[in-house]
Amino acid sequence: MSEFVYLASQSPRRSQLLQQMGVRHELLLPNVAGDVAEDAEAMEVVVAGEVPRDYVQRVTGLKLDAAVARWARRGLPAAPVLTSDTTVALGTSILGKPADAQEACAMLRQLSGQTHEVLTAVAIQAGEHRLQALSVSKVRFMDMTDAQIAAYVASGEPFGKAGAYGVQGLAATMIAHIEGSYSGIMGLPVFETAQLLRQIGWKL
Repeated sequence: MSEFVYLASQSPRRSQLLQQMGVRHELLLPNVAGDVAEDAEAMEVVVAGEVPRDYVQRVTGLKLDAAVARWARRGLPAAPVLTSDTTVALGTSILGKPADAQEACAMLRQLSGQTHEVLTAVAIQAGEHRLQALSVSKVRFMDMTDAQIAAYVASGEPFGKAGAYGVQGLAATMIAHIEGSYSGIMGLPVFETAQLLRQIGWKL
Protein backbone atom coordinates (compact mmCIF):
# COMPACT_ATOMS: atom_id res chain seq x y z
CA MET A 1 0.00 0.00 0.00
CA SER A 2 1.20 3.52 -0.79
CA GLU A 3 2.41 5.70 2.07
CA PHE A 4 0.71 8.79 0.67
CA VAL A 5 -2.19 9.94 -1.49
CA TYR A 6 -2.30 12.50 -4.26
CA LEU A 7 -4.61 15.40 -3.44
CA ALA A 8 -6.01 16.89 -6.64
CA SER A 9 -7.22 20.13 -5.12
CA GLN A 10 -5.79 23.61 -4.67
CA SER A 11 -7.83 24.14 -1.49
CA PRO A 12 -5.57 24.73 1.53
CA ARG A 13 -8.48 23.65 3.73
CA ARG A 14 -8.57 20.18 2.18
CA SER A 15 -4.83 19.83 2.67
CA GLN A 16 -5.22 20.94 6.29
CA LEU A 17 -7.97 18.38 6.92
CA LEU A 18 -5.87 15.54 5.48
CA GLN A 19 -3.06 16.62 7.79
CA GLN A 20 -5.52 16.53 10.68
CA MET A 21 -6.32 12.92 9.71
CA GLY A 22 -2.62 12.03 9.64
CA VAL A 23 -2.76 11.28 5.92
CA ARG A 24 0.46 12.16 4.12
CA HIS A 25 -0.30 13.66 0.74
CA GLU A 26 1.26 15.30 -2.28
CA LEU A 27 -0.52 17.84 -4.45
CA LEU A 28 -1.46 16.82 -7.98
CA LEU A 29 -2.42 20.12 -9.56
CA PRO A 30 -3.03 21.13 -13.19
CA ASN A 31 -1.15 23.57 -15.38
CA VAL A 32 2.41 23.07 -14.26
CA ALA A 33 5.07 23.97 -16.82
CA GLY A 34 4.67 21.91 -19.96
CA ASP A 35 1.39 20.35 -18.85
CA VAL A 36 -1.76 20.06 -20.93
CA ALA A 37 -4.18 22.93 -20.23
CA GLU A 38 -7.31 21.92 -18.32
CA ASP A 39 -10.55 23.87 -18.21
CA ALA A 40 -11.71 23.50 -14.61
CA GLU A 41 -14.52 26.02 -15.13
CA ALA A 42 -16.02 23.91 -17.91
CA MET A 43 -16.26 20.96 -15.50
CA GLU A 44 -18.32 23.06 -13.11
CA VAL A 45 -20.99 24.14 -15.59
CA VAL A 46 -24.43 23.09 -14.36
CA VAL A 47 -26.44 20.86 -16.71
CA ALA A 48 -30.02 22.04 -17.24
CA GLY A 49 -32.37 20.42 -14.75
CA GLU A 50 -29.54 18.94 -12.69
CA VAL A 51 -30.25 18.67 -8.96
CA PRO A 52 -27.49 19.71 -6.52
CA ARG A 53 -26.66 16.17 -5.32
CA ASP A 54 -26.21 14.88 -8.86
CA TYR A 55 -24.25 17.98 -9.82
CA VAL A 56 -21.64 17.81 -7.05
CA GLN A 57 -21.07 14.09 -7.57
CA ARG A 58 -20.75 14.46 -11.34
CA VAL A 59 -18.27 17.35 -11.03
CA THR A 60 -16.21 15.40 -8.49
CA GLY A 61 -16.07 12.47 -10.89
CA LEU A 62 -14.93 14.72 -13.74
CA LYS A 63 -12.23 16.23 -11.53
CA LEU A 64 -11.04 12.76 -10.59
CA ASP A 65 -10.94 11.73 -14.27
CA ALA A 66 -8.79 14.78 -15.03
CA ALA A 67 -6.50 14.12 -12.05
CA VAL A 68 -5.95 10.46 -12.95
CA ALA A 69 -5.16 11.45 -16.54
CA ARG A 70 -2.74 14.07 -15.18
CA TRP A 71 -1.06 11.45 -12.99
CA ALA A 72 -0.68 9.04 -15.93
CA ARG A 73 0.59 11.75 -18.28
CA ARG A 74 3.31 12.74 -15.84
CA GLY A 75 4.42 9.16 -15.18
CA LEU A 76 4.22 9.61 -11.41
CA PRO A 77 4.62 6.82 -8.83
CA ALA A 78 1.48 4.83 -8.05
CA ALA A 79 -0.68 6.10 -5.18
CA PRO A 80 -4.39 6.73 -4.60
CA VAL A 81 -5.74 9.94 -6.14
CA LEU A 82 -8.25 11.91 -4.07
CA THR A 83 -10.43 14.81 -5.10
CA SER A 84 -13.45 16.61 -3.73
CA ASP A 85 -15.99 19.26 -4.67
CA THR A 86 -18.34 21.36 -2.57
CA THR A 87 -21.53 23.11 -3.57
CA VAL A 88 -24.09 25.19 -1.70
CA ALA A 89 -27.75 24.61 -2.47
CA LEU A 90 -30.73 26.76 -1.53
CA GLY A 91 -33.61 24.52 -2.43
CA THR A 92 -32.80 23.35 -5.95
CA SER A 93 -30.67 26.43 -6.72
CA ILE A 94 -26.92 25.81 -6.89
CA LEU A 95 -24.79 28.66 -5.54
CA GLY A 96 -21.26 28.41 -6.90
CA LYS A 97 -18.27 30.68 -6.44
CA PRO A 98 -19.11 34.38 -6.84
CA ALA A 99 -17.58 36.11 -9.84
CA ASP A 100 -17.42 39.51 -8.15
CA ALA A 101 -18.50 41.48 -5.08
CA GLN A 102 -21.96 42.17 -6.50
CA GLU A 103 -22.65 38.47 -7.00
CA ALA A 104 -21.24 37.64 -3.55
CA CYS A 105 -23.62 40.16 -1.94
CA ALA A 106 -26.55 38.76 -3.90
CA MET A 107 -25.77 35.19 -2.77
CA LEU A 108 -25.45 36.21 0.86
CA ARG A 109 -28.76 38.09 0.72
CA GLN A 110 -30.35 34.87 -0.52
CA LEU A 111 -28.83 32.91 2.37
CA SER A 112 -29.69 35.51 5.02
CA GLY A 113 -32.12 34.07 7.57
CA GLN A 114 -32.44 30.83 5.60
CA THR A 115 -31.32 27.23 6.03
CA HIS A 116 -29.36 25.85 3.09
CA GLU A 117 -27.51 22.65 2.29
CA VAL A 118 -23.78 22.22 1.81
CA LEU A 119 -22.97 19.16 -0.28
CA THR A 120 -19.43 17.85 -0.50
CA ALA A 121 -18.55 14.82 -2.60
CA VAL A 122 -15.21 13.06 -2.21
CA ALA A 123 -13.82 10.48 -4.64
CA ILE A 124 -10.75 8.24 -4.61
CA GLN A 125 -9.14 6.25 -7.42
CA ALA A 126 -6.83 3.46 -6.27
CA GLY A 127 -5.68 1.33 -9.20
CA GLU A 128 -8.86 0.05 -10.86
CA HIS A 129 -10.99 0.84 -7.83
CA ARG A 130 -13.03 4.03 -7.68
CA LEU A 131 -14.95 4.99 -4.56
CA GLN A 132 -17.13 8.01 -3.87
CA ALA A 133 -19.06 9.38 -0.90
CA LEU A 134 -21.35 12.34 -0.31
CA SER A 135 -21.70 14.49 2.80
CA VAL A 136 -24.80 16.66 3.19
CA SER A 137 -25.00 19.29 5.93
CA LYS A 138 -27.42 22.08 6.77
CA VAL A 139 -26.40 25.63 7.67
CA ARG A 140 -28.62 28.48 8.84
CA PHE A 141 -27.48 32.08 8.70
CA MET A 142 -28.91 34.75 10.96
CA ASP A 143 -30.79 37.63 9.38
CA MET A 144 -27.91 39.69 8.00
CA THR A 145 -28.14 43.41 7.34
CA ASP A 146 -26.87 44.89 4.08
CA ALA A 147 -24.08 46.55 6.08
CA GLN A 148 -23.00 43.22 7.57
CA ILE A 149 -23.03 41.58 4.16
CA ALA A 150 -21.05 44.43 2.60
CA ALA A 151 -18.45 44.32 5.38
CA TYR A 152 -18.05 40.56 4.99
CA VAL A 153 -17.67 40.79 1.22
CA ALA A 154 -15.13 43.60 1.68
CA SER A 155 -13.01 41.20 3.78
CA GLY A 156 -12.36 39.19 0.60
CA GLU A 157 -13.28 35.91 2.28
CA PRO A 158 -16.24 35.02 0.02
CA PHE A 159 -14.19 34.75 -3.16
CA GLY A 160 -13.24 31.30 -4.37
CA LYS A 161 -15.83 29.70 -2.08
CA ALA A 162 -19.14 28.09 -3.00
CA GLY A 163 -22.03 30.11 -1.64
CA ALA A 164 -19.74 33.09 -1.05
CA TYR A 165 -18.65 32.16 2.47
CA GLY A 166 -16.16 30.12 4.48
CA VAL A 167 -17.46 28.46 7.63
CA GLN A 168 -14.00 28.46 9.23
CA GLY A 169 -13.60 32.23 8.87
CA LEU A 170 -15.50 35.42 9.64
CA ALA A 171 -18.76 33.91 8.39
CA ALA A 172 -18.91 31.87 11.60
CA THR A 173 -20.01 35.03 13.43
CA MET A 174 -23.21 35.01 11.35
CA ILE A 175 -24.00 31.28 11.32
CA ALA A 176 -26.76 30.48 13.81
CA HIS A 177 -26.94 26.70 13.40
CA ILE A 178 -25.10 23.81 11.77
CA GLU A 179 -26.38 20.26 11.32
CA GLY A 180 -24.02 17.68 9.85
CA SER A 181 -20.30 17.66 9.11
CA TYR A 182 -18.27 20.78 9.93
CA SER A 183 -15.32 19.42 7.95
CA GLY A 184 -17.67 18.66 5.05
CA ILE A 185 -18.79 22.29 5.05
CA MET A 186 -15.10 23.29 5.04
CA GLY A 187 -14.58 21.18 1.91
CA LEU A 188 -13.52 17.65 2.88
CA PRO A 189 -15.74 15.47 5.10
CA VAL A 190 -13.26 13.76 7.41
CA PHE A 191 -15.48 10.82 8.39
CA GLU A 192 -16.50 9.93 4.83
CA THR A 193 -12.93 10.39 3.57
CA ALA A 194 -11.60 8.11 6.30
CA GLN A 195 -14.20 5.49 5.41
CA LEU A 196 -13.11 5.51 1.77
CA LEU A 197 -9.43 5.26 2.72
CA ARG A 198 -10.20 2.34 5.03
CA GLN A 199 -11.90 0.58 2.13
CA ILE A 200 -8.67 0.70 0.12
CA GLY A 201 -6.59 -0.59 3.02
CA TRP A 202 -5.53 2.46 5.01
CA LYS A 203 -5.49 2.06 8.77
CA LEU A 204 -7.18 5.10 10.29
